[in-house]
Amino acid sequence: MTQIERYNPKEAEPRWQAAWESRELFRTRNDDPRPKYYVLEMFPYPSGRIHMGHVRNYTMGDVVARYMRAKGYNVLHPMGWDAFGLPAENAARDNKVNPRDWTYQNIATMKAQLKTMGLSLDWARELATCDPGYYRHQQKMFLDFWKAGLVERKSAKVNWDPVDMTVLANEQVIDGRGWRSNALVEQRDLTQWFLKITSMSQELLDGLDTLDRWPEKVKLMQRNWIGRSEGLLLRWALAPEGAPAGFGELEIYTTRPDTLFGASFMAVAADHPLAKAASATNPELAAFCDECRRMGTSVATLETAEKMGFDTGIKAIHPFDPNWRVPVYVANFILMDYGTGAIFGCPGGDQRDMEFARKYELPVIPVVVPSDPAIRDAVLAEIQAGKPYVDDGVMINSRFMDGLSTAAAFAEAASRLEKQQLAGRAAAQRKVNFRLRDWLISRQRYWGCPIPVIHCDDCGAVPVPIGDLPVRLPDDVTFDKPGNPLDHHPSWKHVACPQCAKPARRDTDTMDTFVDSSWYFARFTDPQNDQAPTTLSAVDGKTGWLPVNQYIGGIEHAILHLLYSRFFSRAMKVTGHVNEVEEPFQGLFTQGMVVHETYRAADGAYVLPSEVRIEGEGGARKAAHVDTGAPIEIGPIEKMSKSKKNVVDPDDILGSWGADTARWFMLSDSPPERDVIWTEDGVQGAYRYAQRVWRLVNQVKSAQRIADDIAHAEAILKAAHKTLEQVERAIEGLGFNRAVAFLYTLTNTLESEAGKAKAPTALRTATFMLLQMMAPMMPHLAEECWAALEGGGLAAEAPWPTLDRAKLIEEQITLPVQVNGRKRADVTVARDADDKEIESAVLALDAVQRAMEGRPVRKFIVVPQRIVNVVA
Repeated sequence: MTQIERYNPKEAEPRWQAAWESRELFRTRNDDPRPKYYVLEMFPYPSGRIHMGHVRNYTMGDVVARYMRAKGYNVLHPMGWDAFGLPAENAARDNKVNPRDWTYQNIATMKAQLKTMGLSLDWARELATCDPGYYRHQQKMFLDFWKAGLVERKSAKVNWDPVDMTVLANEQVIDGRGWRSNALVEQRDLTQWFLKITSMSQELLDGLDTLDRWPEKVKLMQRNWIGRSEGLLLRWALAPEGAPAGFGELEIYTTRPDTLFGASFMAVAADHPLAKAASATNPELAAFCDECRRMGTSVATLETAEKMGFDTGIKAIHPFDPNWRVPVYVANFILMDYGTGAIFGCPGGDQRDMEFARKYELPVIPVVVPSDPAIRDAVLAEIQAGKPYVDDGVMINSRFMDGLSTAAAFAEAASRLEKQQLAGRAAAQRKVNFRLRDWLISRQRYWGCPIPVIHCDDCGAVPVPIGDLPVRLPDDVTFDKPGNPLDHHPSWKHVACPQCAKPARRDTDTMDTFVDSSWYFARFTDPQNDQAPTTLSAVDGKTGWLPVNQYIGGIEHAILHLLYSRFFSRAMKVTGHVNEVEEPFQGLFTQGMVVHETYRAADGAYVLPSEVRIEGEGGARKAAHVDTGAPIEIGPIEKMSKSKKNVVDPDDILGSWGADTARWFMLSDSPPERDVIWTEDGVQGAYRYAQRVWRLVNQVKSAQRIADDIAHAEAILKAAHKTLEQVERAIEGLGFNRAVAFLYTLTNTLESEAGKAKAPTALRTATFMLLQMMAPMMPHLAEECWAALEGGGLAAEAPWPTLDRAKLIEEQITLPVQVNGRKRADVTVARDADDKEIESAVLALDAVQRAMEGRPVRKFIVVPQRIVNVVA
């Protein structure tokens, strides 16, 4: 290859990508005898274009894949598409296209973009969740789960949009209205399909303790979502006067029986049987209950909404005082799905209860105060001012529990309540409760995996026979009517019952798209298996691919996707689709976002970064419009979003600077778990580094072949092996920015030695090591440089350099020197120097002589390779 002055990524990158593809370099064989390593990034939704977040995410995974491949592993690094979902259905409606056509067109575009990044992906395993070949197996697993008792059809309260005629997720209800139709949302009871994730609540909780390579914050989020609590099911007697006929008690679940003497009200959900009975004769209460039903059903909605209540006139009798009556309200922040749909309110110890009590002028009784008497008066004043005390402490205003710790008070209250009788049985019993609810998977939309069930008037819900799978979506659908197109289709839902052959109906709901992404990692292990969802040898927990060694994706999926996948692994084990595997992801890494400055014109409109010219530095930076010169306001750094136009098109970056520059910048700018600030200066710096490496390679290539100076050669090789150890540790710890910094340092050393021309052979060896270490991050440049130095074969096929630990041993060491117990100096000596040599070197130091003030040495103590002590 002839020497050229500058490296040209536009010419080189497609050429090397073609070379990798022609040799099928990244195709993985399941029967390869080498040890297996599975690295997976969360697969993308085919929205139409990749964004810079994709570039960062997939670059990180690719570095791991290329590194482990060089280390001698059989690496599985697949890619697919999370292809079902509402955006495709909306696009079909708005653009008069079929969702399938829209989806596959986007897949083609994004696949081409990803290929320009030079990712070492096994495209032979590509899958799309909207492909019948994929969802056929998902339908099979649904039926297997159903048979195993892990699927249930039951009535559930949902957010119903009466205009779009569909169920809305909690996140799609905004201020009580549908996000698209703006119609007032109703809460309806619909019969829906559920996956019984609650049957594994404790297993899912316990499994978190085995995930040593998961971020603690993600495990904490999952623990909180599962929400295990230990408390009491407690029945309160209702005063006969005012209680509806047939209602003599109200059952609640509480984790704080110690605070019962702070109770000032009871509250029930609008759909609680007591509320329904009371509202039957009270039109105002009935109207209030209807208003509650128009709220969203999410915890976040309930927590942030104004606390509203309606006094039913019913009174509950305090379990520790038959003369104490507590008013019963219907409240908008209570849901039937949580606990028993009823609570007792203790305003002194709960912010929500405090807001409610102050709004309705209910008593606030402090019952827990800090253990430290010195701060109790201040806390009591805060409680009276509206700030509850929510920590543990000691009891006050609690009669027989006064002075007890909260833990002791819990035990005392629970013990007494368990012994009390109400209507012939114990008033209370201990119970473990979970916040986790069963997973509602029914969706009233077209573009999803059909639920493989047929409804027969005589036989009920009947599974579709396995031989009839997949239940395919019809192609000839229209989106000109509100609601689910599958309901409107003239023929698709009409079918004979598999059991009695009478006319029956297909289930027209499709599955939540979270189902699609809850098992795709297992399908990747053998996606060509047409007979079953998985090949047991491929998913085997000991000799197969699972669990995934390294999973990479955004923190936004820390709860639902990961929790559902963990449930699916267990359910697949129960139904024989995996073995020896319960946790699907051994290691998890959640990368930060890509962020950018925002820019606004004088009229407040956002402006694209490509339309802005920046001048000056630091506080003197100013921005102007590229075309008009009009001043532009530089705004805060925020997550890239189309709405604020602070986006950078990956195609522009890859086309202008090349894939390796984009990859290098994404890896170098900041720790990977933090946000990366995209800047033009940073991209230019990455590009300049690529050119530096290219110039270094050409210097090495053209260097005169002379005998190495031993000292220079040793220094070069020591630097290379020290960097090798550092880069290995950095990549294996996913500290990509540290690996980049180490490679910068080595490059500086090699450039300096190249200028001295003292050790060309060692320099050539070290430069090859640099290229091998750089190859996972800048693979195209590494190939170009490898070829220029005539390395033989491809850099992508070269094994990782072997670390020579002898090169890590420094010939000299520096030891701190103390005189009479205080550090006075440092001394540098040969590593193998004996005590006499060290003593001579120490006493020759001016700082030591000054500290000794002419006194003789009484003791000289050397702690080998640690410290020197002089006692004078």
